[in-house]
Amino acid sequence: MRLDKRVFGLSLLLVAIIVVPVAIDPDRGKQALDAVLGFLTGKFGWLYLWFAVAVAGLLIWLAFSKYGKIKFGGAKDKPEFSTLSWISMIFTAGIGGGLMYWGVIEWAYYYDDPPMGAESRSVAAADWATAYPLFHWGITAWALFCLPALALSYVYHVRKQQTLRLSDACRGVIGDRADGWLGRLIDVLFIFGLIGAAGTSLGLEVPVVSASISSVTGVERGVALDIAVIVAWTALFGASVFLGLQKGLKRLANLNVWLAGALGVFILIAGPTVFIIDTFTNSVGFMLQNIVHMSFYTDPVAASGFEEDWTIFYWGWWIAYAPFVGLFVAKISKGRTIRGMIGAMCIGGSLGCWVAFALLGNTGLFYEIKNMVSVADLVTQEGDTAGIMAVMSNLPLGGVALLAFVVLLVIFLATTLDTAAYTMASAASKELPRDADPARWHRVFWAVVLASVSVVLMYAGGLDTLQTLSIVTAFPLIFVLTLVLISFRRWLVADAKKTSEQEEPERVTTE
Repeated sequence: MRLDKRVFGLSLLLVAIIVVPVAIDPDRGKQALDAVLGFLTGKFGWLYLWFAVAVAGLLIWLAFSKYGKIKFGGAKDKPEFSTLSWISMIFTAGIGGGLMYWGVIEWAYYYDDPPMGAESRSVAAADWATAYPLFHWGITAWALFCLPALALSYVYHVRKQQTLRLSDACRGVIGDRADGWLGRLIDVLFIFGLIGAAGTSLGLEVPVVSASISSVTGVERGVALDIAVIVAWTALFGASVFLGLQKGLKRLANLNVWLAGALGVFILIAGPTVFIIDTFTNSVGFMLQNIVHMSFYTDPVAASGFEEDWTIFYWGWWIAYAPFVGLFVAKISKGRTIRGMIGAMCIGGSLGCWVAFALLGNTGLFYEIKNMVSVADLVTQEGDTAGIMAVMSNLPLGGVALLAFVVLLVIFLATTLDTAAYTMASAASKELPRDADPARWHRVFWAVVLASVSVVLMYAGGLDTLQTLSIVTAFPLIFVLTLVLISFRRWLVADAKKTSEQEEPERVTTE
């Protein structure tokens, strides 16, 4: 289990090129990142949209095709994890605390500044505000996660590739160059993108935890408290990733699901039950009615910037996370089928996210329209953290609900980050045996890197800088995932043809 010095060193160098200038001169560093962001979204924003639609379309076709029944592994291979644990690990690895964070207040941004020319805080704005989160966290988003998961599972369990790296999923196009400099470059881009996405998640959610601790204990919110929270968080997911898949990640994932279920049932019963269900029903129909327009919306005439601030940001975030989720899902999916994986991720993952937005987001919208709490004003004037805390605190047993929410947020993100550290360590290990884990020090090291990046960016420019990093790091991965898509298709066609040729003589002999 040796260290791959090229992948390890180049990954750190690339991260340093982005992070160090921002840390030394936050203003100029942020300006540089904004310039890159402006170029990418202005010139290539359409590429993010088309790529996401193409991947979703491919997976819908694949699920209903003859390839859907292909099993990852031999005919007698059984799944390593129970279906509940498997889906729990996929779900918590994929969305982390981001779902909890945005689930409460994403609607408020759309309600205050809606797309499609709708009037601010109108009925139409409310319709868009409850539909867009379902779109951004729905089937298209999960399809971006599922593509590399399918390709990597296939090459690892069906074609018996000995290593498990993003470059291995590109072998159908680049061949043995996956073992050379091109393959190492792809793996470096994978780590770079993941640090951008995971660092964004950690940086977004630390203020929520800090503010909650401050409100309960009376400790003043400041840099010291934020750093203490990050240190504690790093220790938690560092310990989990140190223990490995079975003892650490699996247990955290199962705990996540049970805690989330308990909090969800409480909100459904104690909150505005009928409004939650009615609004969710309406938003699903509204989204399905407008999904084509939402998928291709660029607003070129009014140039509101909505798709750049939100849809492209989200697709960038999901693309940056996708290779990491794919590597992790491939590791735990022996014995599953292509159709089963698409169903678990695209349908199961979407439904899980939709339920969270229905419970958390619709509760906040209810407080807003009933003039109980002006959540939209709080988000606009005081920030996301204030809006999140107001929604949770105004539930019955608000203090307990807020505490449960924060605990769940911490565990959710810890699961995602320790999975990220695990897969980065795998990518930067040389000739890692199939059933072996990366070195423990190596896993913990990447956990510390993730925490360090989030601290620097959080204090350099806050939310804007973190969002910018996600979009920038995702851009090169669009081209890498295109190679993954082409490779996967080639393997499916070639192996199906080979199987057909082998079966034909047997059929003739039998007759």
